Amino acid sequence: MRTLAGILAVGGVSYAALLALLYGVQDHLIYPSTRPLTASPADRGWSYDEVRLRTDDGERLHGWWIPAEGRERGALLFCHGNAGNISGRLDSIEQFRRLGFSVLIFDYRGYGRSSGTPSEPGLYRDVNAAWQYLLDEEYAPDEIVVFGRSLGSGPATWLAERYAPGALILEAPFTSVPDVAARRFPFAPVRLLTRSRYDNHARIARIETPLLVIHSPDDRVIPFEHGRTLFEAAREPKTFLKIEGAHNDGFLVTGARYSRGIDRFLRAHLDEPERAEREREGGAGERK
Repeated sequence: MRTLAGILAVGGVSYAALLALLYGVQDHLIYPSTRPLTASPADRGWSYDEVRLRTDDGERLHGWWIPAEGRERGALLFCHGNAGNISGRLDSIEQFRRLGFSVLIFDYRGYGRSSGTPSEPGLYRDVNAAWQYLLDEEYAPDEIVVFGRSLGSGPATWLAERYAPGALILEAPFTSVPDVAARRFPFAPVRLLTRSRYDNHARIARIETPLLVIHSPDDRVIPFEHGRTLFEAAREPKTFLKIEGAHNDGFLVTGARYSRGIDRFLRAHLDEPERAEREREGGAGERK
């Protein structure tokens, strides 16, 4: 009995230590940022502007403003995933430029050349600063598409609930961070331990913006059912685009069908006749 009690005591201490470790390292798991930039739009021969955004709590964010290829369709606010930084998103930006969008992509606090330390409230402030930049550039809310991939679905959904952009696109989104963590660490009470929550599932039903959800059944990071669950909970109008490929390369593996799916969605919900008329009259298409 003493031996059994000793084993249980050691096991209990070890389990408590494991939970303490998970609690302590969770921010490193959620925000594995990379500081050095490894590429820039100049490597693709694109014209672009370096952008510095100031958040309402004083952080300085770095980003790029990359004009559309040819006639502009609108502005796309790009909220990237949790790993790397903006320099790893050029292939994705290229697809949106070919669809006629000027792209604003920025690094969250603590990523790339941005100051600060990432957190859930912090990322909401960051995306809010990026939204304000586009408004200051004289884009109307209905001329802006908000795109969030993976972690970026959290700030993108938060923003869409508050400001009603022209469209919301979520790629490989999750229902919430605790839902993802519970699947990855089923042995631990992670729902009680998780500080960052990003409860997309609670928000999605309150969003009235046209929604496109993109997900692959091959995704082993964010399960496909997360995307389906969000889609089912969302209001109309909504569209689901099923793609192929892993979590980080589905947009490349699916290729032209990925771009065509986004284009069809935007033609149905963003490219309204009155917008086309404004562009013909030299209104919405003119930027300072």
